[in-house]
Amino acid sequence: MPELKIIRNYTERENSHTLESYVSSGGYKALDKALKLQPEEIIETIKRSGLRGRGGAGFPTGIKWGFIPRDSKKPVYLCCNADESEPGSFKDREIMEQDPHQMLEGIAIACYAIGSHKAYIYIRGEMPYAAKIITEAINEAYKKAYLGENIYNSGFDIDIVLFKGAGAYICGEETALLESIEGKNGEPRPKPPFPAQIGLFGCPTIINNVETLAFVPHIINNGAEWFLEIGQPKNTGTKIYGLSGKVNKPGLYELPLGIPIGQLIEEYGGGIPNGRKIKAMSPGGSSSAILDVSEIYIPMDFDSLAEVGSMLGTAGVTVMDDETCMVRVAQNLAHFYRDESCGQCVQCREGTWWLEMMLSKIEAGNGSMEYIDILLDACSQMRGTTICALADGCAMPIESIITKFRDEFEQHITSGKCPFDNKYMGSWG
Repeated sequence: MPELKIIRNYTERENSHTLESYVSSGGYKALDKALKLQPEEIIETIKRSGLRGRGGAGFPTGIKWGFIPRDSKKPVYLCCNADESEPGSFKDREIMEQDPHQMLEGIAIACYAIGSHKAYIYIRGEMPYAAKIITEAINEAYKKAYLGENIYNSGFDIDIVLFKGAGAYICGEETALLESIEGKNGEPRPKPPFPAQIGLFGCPTIINNVETLAFVPHIINNGAEWFLEIGQPKNTGTKIYGLSGKVNKPGLYELPLGIPIGQLIEEYGGGIPNGRKIKAMSPGGSSSAILDVSEIYIPMDFDSLAEVGSMLGTAGVTVMDDETCMVRVAQNLAHFYRDESCGQCVQCREGTWWLEMMLSKIEAGNGSMEYIDILLDACSQMRGTTICALADGCAMPIESIITKFRDEFEQHITSGKCPFDNKYMGSWG
């Protein structure tokens, strides 16, 4: 199976973040090629490639682009979601810091395809270095006429604006991101209407993730069939897996979609430190349902993980060993989501608070057995009942932890203390 070099190629270039370095490796040739095609041809190529969004949901990118109404009298916008906030995820920051022009070229091609002349990059406030690199890259691209007016004498104009968020996790949700750019509180909007119809400033808008857009130039250069040869059916191409937690070699690994999670951990991550054993894994960032060691051979792709009740998400894989207190992991997750809830929805605002309160009592040895089923009931009432998926992102991992490690919760309650003596406080602690 051929391995696609989309992100790693920057390691082969000196000063990979600069325009000179990017152009030397063939950068912006895809944009020149795209501008000689009809927008519908580009959208069809992306559809045929099977590219699915790399930001979490995995929705087919070409289909999303096709939702933009062609008869709209309003401006069309593209928003690049660079608000990488999911615990366990760090792939987008690496792209922006090491190879920003790859993302910018993808944005320009996407804008041409959907008929947009203005794009926003919404970057997380805690990424000042990435923001600096992107600002420099945008300025370089304008000076060399890869951005701006009449690109490649095509008559097509594109303006890209970098917008810095203030560090709210909720602004990673696409409609909260739009609200933030408009100067409002970062709170998700009810859907429908969807952004492709009524988005930024009330206009048709497409929101794509950094990694998703970084694939676009390579697909345009090499063709949809080339991309289809990599990965699995309906899960084509590569994915940047972010591996962290209890592994010997944490880092980013670009591999074909569908690699078994155990192979990622053992072969690429070098296994578990100090001869410990794997206990649990979060396959797609903190909001994905936890897997236990019996699920170590599940392929890391969108559909395989969905079949077992989890999700690929951002592919931020966090590994926990047999010294990890799973009650503490659940408590830590509940604290994060309670702190990051925007408070619009009762089930989220109150549910995350109650989960954290009960889990804290259990972890301290002050819980009771009835708490376990109350927690599960609360999780079921939080899922699928709110404007956005933040409540689901809290409930899913906690529900899976309780279901798969219920004995640890019971042990905390019967012994009146944490049996792990807080040796390891959880991979997000």
